[in-house]
Amino acid sequence: MPLSPGHLLLCPRAHRPKLTDATPREARHLGAYVRILSVALVRAIGVGDWNVVQNNGAAAAQVVPHMHFHLIPRPEIRASGRFRESFTMFGRGKREELDEDEADALTAELRRHIAHVLEEEKQLEHDGESPEKKQQSSAKAKL
Repeated sequence: MPLSPGHLLLCPRAHRPKLTDATPREARHLGAYVRILSVALVRAIGVGDWNVVQNNGAAAAQVVPHMHFHLIPRPEIRASGRFRESFTMFGRGKREELDEDEADALTAELRRHIAHVLEEEKQLEHDGESPEKKQQSSAKAKL
């Protein structure tokens, strides 16, 4: 059950129990996709805060023996300093049932944003500038 609307899992196709079992190439690709999915998630859900969680081993709360990353949008903090009622901390607290229609619509929106982010990165690489350098150049130009 997702912890919040938009909760994503990023998993390698090859079986890797822990992050240390990934090849350097797999680790680079996973890292790139953590960023890509984060950008798409922020755009699709409209959140400014989210968690990226990855547990390694039973003592670290890894339940499924296959490496994976959770990207979890987080609710806004109310003025009183308390989280919304549906806030959940990794399985503790209240979870709401998944609405299948809402999930289908959100899935389509996320896929659209993921495709857009991938296209942006492809264009930046084609232009010979990494997304990070492009962002730095843009920030310097604003100064």
